[in-house]
Amino acid sequence: MIIYNVTVKIERKSHADWLGWMRGVHIPDVMATRLFEEYKICRILHEEPEGVTYAIQYFCKDMKTFERYQREHAKRLQADHTERYKDRFVAFRTLMEVL
Repeated sequence: MIIYNVTVKIERKSHADWLGWMRGVHIPDVMATRLFEEYKICRILHEEPEGVTYAIQYFCKDMKTFERYQREHAKRLQADHTERYKDRFVAFRTLMEVL
């Protein structure tokens, strides 16, 4: 099992809109690719004055499936996010293997 972890810090004033959009639009779009089996969205409990941080974890069966996601869908989905929240977030991505 591969976990694709996306950590996002969103500015406080955009936080509620971002969370609603992630739950109602972005995550459903990612899951509609049918390449991930499940997801979890977690709020990082460390409070920072400049923003709220989340880790979204998408679970897929193997690296081949993840690579297909990267090739066919990631660029478009990331662009949608960046266009909507430009200059209001920072993000980094981590790939993990469940042992």
